[in-house]
Amino acid sequence: MAGKLPFEEGASINKPPLFCGLNYKYWEARMKIFVESIDQGICDAIENGPFIPKIKKSGSFIKKPWFQWTNEESENAKFDCIAKNIITSALDSKEFFRISECESAKEMWDALRATHDSTTEMKKAKTRSQVRRKRRQNKKGLNLCFMVKKEDDSSSESSVSSSASVNAENYSQFLQAFKETHEEANRLALLNSRLKGMNN
Repeated sequence: MAGKLPFEEGASINKPPLFCGLNYKYWEARMKIFVESIDQGICDAIENGPFIPKIKKSGSFIKKPWFQWTNEESENAKFDCIAKNIITSALDSKEFFRISECESAKEMWDALRATHDSTTEMKKAKTRSQVRRKRRQNKKGLNLCFMVKKEDDSSSESSVSSSASVNAENYSQFLQAFKETHEEANRLALLNSRLKGMNN
């Protein structure tokens, strides 16, 4: 009786690796190797989209009727169908229905990558962050603050501070509000000093 082998059985070279929603990068690498071992034309269909024979009509190119395809065009057009068959055969039911409405192998591949590739999501998030940072930098900011000193007490200070980001569009409005607030603060400080003088 043979003993248990000290290593696991390898994957089949005749069928694509199954993807169940976990460890996408591992599955993607194996799928690329599997597809490349069959035909480079399949890889091209996945990466660049399907080959669509066209004819020129009325100065523009339109899709060529399939019954007018040459043998070479038929062979090239088949690569997308083969690629779709391979991809769908490598997915469980949940992942299959995620991409079942895609019309080409490239759309299927891109949909899976967008859903499961954390590297792609990180790149998108980084791009969005850079855009937001650039927008903030384009806004000319300005911080303003002021302090009002009590007239009756040289050893203490009463401060009223205002800090805000101001851009070119609302600068004049903010400046006017700042001026009015500053005047109001001075008026209140003076009134407070007079009231204290009356109490004394």
